[in-house]
Amino acid sequence: MTTPVSPVRPLSLSRTTATATRVLRQLSHDLRTLALLMLIPCVMLFLLRYVFDGSPRTFDTIGASLLGIFPLITMFLVTSIATLRERTSGTLERLLAMPLGKGDLIAGYALAFGALAIVQSALATGLAVWLLGLDVTGSPWLLLLVALLDALLGTALGLFVSAFAASEFQAVQFMPAVIFPQLLLCGLFTPRDTMHPALEAVSDVLPMSYAVDGMNEVLRHTDPTPAFVRDVLIVAACALLVLALGAATLKRRTA
Repeated sequence: MTTPVSPVRPLSLSRTTATATRVLRQLSHDLRTLALLMLIPCVMLFLLRYVFDGSPRTFDTIGASLLGIFPLITMFLVTSIATLRERTSGTLERLLAMPLGKGDLIAGYALAFGALAIVQSALATGLAVWLLGLDVTGSPWLLLLVALLDALLGTALGLFVSAFAASEFQAVQFMPAVIFPQLLLCGLFTPRDTMHPALEAVSDVLPMSYAVDGMNEVLRHTDPTPAFVRDVLIVAACALLVLALGAATLKRRTA
């Protein structure tokens, strides 16, 4: 028996916002998930600041990079698990049987988690700059922009990988495969141009590399540079590409 294919429907603003509203309403009743989203990046930055209490310049050097990485990781985890829970509970099956396009569904989830990403990124950026004393040459608003794009990228990656997991445990297992290689190759621990040429080539196609590069541009330059604009556009384009792939892999699992 073949799996029915959902008809392709044009993106609808009303259906997208209705999906986003439903997701946000559900998340509002899950205080643990909200705490994970909002507090964990702030707690990690707070701990990092005082790990390097005797060397504030070290915090300035790596704090900006981690300001983008922490939201990406937390949004990836929460989005992949929350979306998979909808799949396994049958909610997505029922939604796809309704006049709701795949694009509406993915865009609705992205809009809902994107709204949370704005709050998360604002909290983390405000904490790092105004309370923990992160010293950056550029505007804190540029830091916020990159942190937000990183969180949206994490959301897109989480939506995408949830299609390939059969349980929440498997969704968590995707983190070493998707996030850890990017974390090692993004230039956080050593400049990418000092890596083995093969690893440097791999890092050139990983979106987290450009997230870290963008943060470093804000750290060193007063105004947006061409390199910063390039990095921001690449991260945004990767997020949109992964969202499109997520819509392409979204399908009903029952006949």
